[in-house]
Amino acid sequence: MRPLRASAPLALLALLLAFTGPAAAIETAARNALLLDLATDTVLFEKAADQEAPPASLSKLMTLAVIFDQLKKGSIRLDQEFPVSEYAWRTGGAASGGSTMFLPLNSSVSVGDLIKGIAIQSGNDATIVAAEGIAGSVPLFADMMNAKAKELGLTHTHYANPHGLPDPGQYTSARDLVTLAAYLIRTYPEQYPLFSEEEFTFNGIKQRSRNPLLAFGADGLKTGHTAEAGYGLVASAKDESGRRIVFAMMGMKSVNERASEARAMMTLGLRGFDRVSVVKEGENAGEVPVSGGAVASVPVRAAGAVELLEPRGSGAPFQREIVPVGTLEAPVAEGRRVAVLRVTRDGQTLREEPLYAAASVERAGILQRIQETVLGHFR
Repeated sequence: MRPLRASAPLALLALLLAFTGPAAAIETAARNALLLDLATDTVLFEKAADQEAPPASLSKLMTLAVIFDQLKKGSIRLDQEFPVSEYAWRTGGAASGGSTMFLPLNSSVSVGDLIKGIAIQSGNDATIVAAEGIAGSVPLFADMMNAKAKELGLTHTHYANPHGLPDPGQYTSARDLVTLAAYLIRTYPEQYPLFSEEEFTFNGIKQRSRNPLLAFGADGLKTGHTAEAGYGLVASAKDESGRRIVFAMMGMKSVNERASEARAMMTLGLRGFDRVSVVKEGENAGEVPVSGGAVASVPVRAAGAVELLEPRGSGAPFQREIVPVGTLEAPVAEGRRVAVLRVTRDGQTLREEPLYAAASVERAGILQRIQETVLGHFR
């Protein structure tokens, strides 16, 4: 999973100024934000996206990532039960005053119910029970979380616990949260629908998801809040064509502000951009010169379709440039990476995509090489 790279948003913002949609999403009240188009990995908007800040319950996305990984490896089972320790009951239970699954002391709970208790109810007690059941202790589970963060390339993230209660060693960034969310969506499609469930009843207590966007078409993922972190959210949604956006927002001042700012960001991501085809699936992007080959050039193509998103109604043209990877000498095998397709607008690079030889090129015969050498001498 590659981490999201910082983009150069100024040119995009200049184009967005002409967009008549939700301006509040451009001047968001969130302290940190990042909006991503998942299919093209295009960053559509960002604000202080690499600034480190307390994640609060957004930490639970990594807790779930570790649990899902353990399920995939066969280390645990959905029907496996873990005991509810006194530490989990006191630290994350009803008496703690935080979000809880209301797990009874000295009871046992299945991994499947713990996952729902974390994803839907945001239960702090559920995260501790899962951590102790999987790793033996909260600190050892935090080590697993940090190992996963390193694997995913989350360079502005560190975990000290699985629930997100305040700790100076617990921090993340909007960009890292979006990278993590994209990993969950792409890697665990069978688990992802849990994030869209609006309620879960356990031990006779029904609790609703705190995600304000589920009512407006979003299908995940998580909210978070502590006094030091403010109100945050990681969300994802699709438009009618199936195009998916993922975004993270942190540091908002109230539940209402989080709901209104997040809805504006979702509207911008889904309605504010048009998909533009740069190269169609299977289409040759152009040709690259070949030195010493039976033919003078080789057609090149991308691994798949190359598309961009641009602000709706902007009409701003883009330019394509094929940049060879050094001097290409025959023989050339079909499928060899030989160039890069660079897409720019007003001198700003929007996208770079590797290009591969669409055919093989044999080395020229001796007479042809002599002829080319002689002709080249007189040019």
